[in-house]
Amino acid sequence: MPREFARSPRRIVVKVGSAVLARGGVLDSSAVARLAGDIGKCLSEQDRLSIILVSSGAVASGFHALGLEKTPRLIADKQAAAAVGQPRLMAEYATAFAKQRPARTVAQVLLTAEDIDHRARFLNARHTLERLMAGGVVPIVNENDSVSFAEIKLGDNDRLSSLVASLVGADLLVILSSVPGVYRAEPARKAAAPAIIPIIHSLSEALKHVSPDKSAVGTGGMATKVNAACDAAALGIGVVIADGAQGDIVQRVIDGEEVGTYFPPTTSAASHAARKKWIGFSARPKGSLRVDEGARRALLQKGASLLPSGLVSVQGVFDVGALVELCGPDGAPFARGLSSYAAADLTKLCGRKAREIERMLGEGGKYADEAVHRDDLVILKRTTDENGRG
Repeated sequence: MPREFARSPRRIVVKVGSAVLARGGVLDSSAVARLAGDIGKCLSEQDRLSIILVSSGAVASGFHALGLEKTPRLIADKQAAAAVGQPRLMAEYATAFAKQRPARTVAQVLLTAEDIDHRARFLNARHTLERLMAGGVVPIVNENDSVSFAEIKLGDNDRLSSLVASLVGADLLVILSSVPGVYRAEPARKAAAPAIIPIIHSLSEALKHVSPDKSAVGTGGMATKVNAACDAAALGIGVVIADGAQGDIVQRVIDGEEVGTYFPPTTSAASHAARKKWIGFSARPKGSLRVDEGARRALLQKGASLLPSGLVSVQGVFDVGALVELCGPDGAPFARGLSSYAAADLTKLCGRKAREIERMLGEGGKYADEAVHRDDLVILKRTTDENGRG
């Protein structure tokens, strides 16, 4: 019986590990080509579908060039290997996606933990990914291994993939592994053919069946994958762990075929709470934005973003990414969100159209069309009147 996701996935994050792309520490061009073909086919056959690829493989692609015989353990060696391997990895992806019909352009996006934890960098990363996807580009994300160090290192691309899925509001996360899913743990005498668990509902259930082992070229084993899967599921994102060596595996997952192990998302209420907590809405606002009645109605009734044209005034001193309160013409707060601009710039933009932003802020000053993007905004619970009155 085919899997039925909560909704047809429109935005998907695909994570692929070093063990799939670089078995034995040598980048496999055929594996890259197979994955590019799979993703290219999905994008061609489904309108309005966006896919972000989170790819390991930089360190595994570069350490041999440094004269090392196996994956390095020292941070400095890993950073050097990543510096050598990352351009090699991206060159392979660029070539493979260019051969698709239609040809696809790829973009390299390197992240560290600070980019996710810091609100301004969080917004910058999300806006960059949104713009790339809107332009039909396939973003390829990796941890910035060449500059990461112990205090800021995300630790593995399994966790990074769940963070990216949350960052962009993905519908589905597909983790491609060197194994076809989570095997059911059974006594050795009974395990003639280990069975794949088709669905897992909790971390405690999953950890009964996994060990902390990792591959020779990767930084994470199945334990990191199920942890990442459960983190994403708690944010309302469905996850499938599947075999990256299988043909058309991404397409098969999207089609609902029962391959790999599926981690269904939690309830929408839990997802909403986790998402809002994730971007820091429980923090104290740094300022407030007063909007006109038309903007308030659009935000409350249509789920719109706040555009500068709807701004009346700005109170407080704050930077890009700061948490601000949104108030109606009567001064009553009805929403909170993360500001796309600093207070001084928003003051200049009050009442202005999006096309006027660059003229008002100067060349390079336009960061986004929105003052507060709808994905970074939450309506306060006390705002219950559908006509926009609290």
